[in-house]
Amino acid sequence: CEQSCEWQKAPWSEKFPDCAFCAYQQVELDTTTCSAAISACEKDGEWEEAFHLFSEMARSKVKLDKISLNAVMSTCEKGGRWEKAVRLLSDSMQSKVEPDRITFNAAISACEKGSEWKIALHLFSMMAGSGVEASKITFHATIAACAKRGKWEKA
Repeated sequence: CEQSCEWQKAPWSEKFPDCAFCAYQQVELDTTTCSAAISACEKDGEWEEAFHLFSEMARSKVKLDKISLNAVMSTCEKGGRWEKAVRLLSDSMQSKVEPDRITFNAAISACEKGSEWKIALHLFSMMAGSGVEASKITFHATIAACAKRGKWEKA
């Protein structure tokens, strides 16, 4: 019950009563349910709740996958939380969930919103080094990050 009670007390439990209900009934939450809850946080602009839920997934041994990673990355990007996005990307590269184009694009876009052009360029370079193919979104976000700081020639 301790684990299910912790889920119930989580800040997102009122927003996602199905998750709280599952926890109360000691029904094991799975990756799909948690990813859906993170995506709902993204749509509501609730980056803190999404990040907390993602962290709780890892702590509770719910399998993390690219869908849950990209959902929380997108939430951080939309919330302008470039530090969290970069940390998540770095952590994912150390874990079993390999970042893909969506993961890198979200991190680079978060840096663009935060006017962090040097970090955006570094992530762009890491992306190429990881063998992940860049897209138009990747190029646009990287160029926009540089342009925001008047560093368009660096792009």
